[in-house]
Amino acid sequence: MLKVSVIDKSYKRTQFFGSQRKQIIQDVHFDCPSNTTLGIIGESGSGKTTLARMILGIEKPDKGSVTLDGKPIHRRNARENKISAVFQDYVSSLHPFHTVQKLLYEVLAFSGEVSRGSLKEKSIQLLKEVGLSVAYLDKYPHMLSGGEAQRVAIARAIALKPKYIVLDEAISSLDMSIQTQILDLLIRLRETRELSFIFITHDIQVATYICDDLIIFKNGTIEAQMTPKELYSTENTYTRELIDKQLSL
Repeated sequence: MLKVSVIDKSYKRTQFFGSQRKQIIQDVHFDCPSNTTLGIIGESGSGKTTLARMILGIEKPDKGSVTLDGKPIHRRNARENKISAVFQDYVSSLHPFHTVQKLLYEVLAFSGEVSRGSLKEKSIQLLKEVGLSVAYLDKYPHMLSGGEAQRVAIARAIALKPKYIVLDEAISSLDMSIQTQILDLLIRLRETRELSFIFITHDIQVATYICDDLIIFKNGTIEAQMTPKELYSTENTYTRELIDKQLSL
């Protein structure tokens, strides 16, 4: 189980008359059991990405802890963490001068579980899992559509055989039809690989499509927690505001 235990995070801000600390995350606590998808919904600037970085071990909380199966998550133990990520900016996450084959080889070699002789076979298998053919091995990132590039990013994420994947606005820049395709892919991978997802998004409709439970995030704190079925009947004022705002778009 992934457990976030009462974490805080602040950053030092230097101003003309001195410096002060700005609180970004405060008293955040939740569990994400195995084989589930937990959605974290919040507006831009709510602290969602900072939370994602702490879950991944990229940053340390000032207080509290993030653990997976009782063990603290540290970036230096990335191979052992069993947690990977897919971000919104899928283009910059793929080296522009590396072919898809090399991008997959790098991750497979890092995992330490694949022999050099089987790298190509494993790469083809990963592409097949994310709905891409062997022809994509020789392509460069600039030759891929947004949806194809995100499929490659997902292939890299599952190559490490994680238990959990953090998806930080992972489909928000894709067209609506492509979003649905990627969501269906993620749902299928969750079942076949017995994965759990932390699905971070500003889009309520997308979250209800894929998530088992939802956390409403506001100004670095948990405003409400509920299931997708409970969402549209909630009496939480801020959640209602988010729903009304998105329905009006």
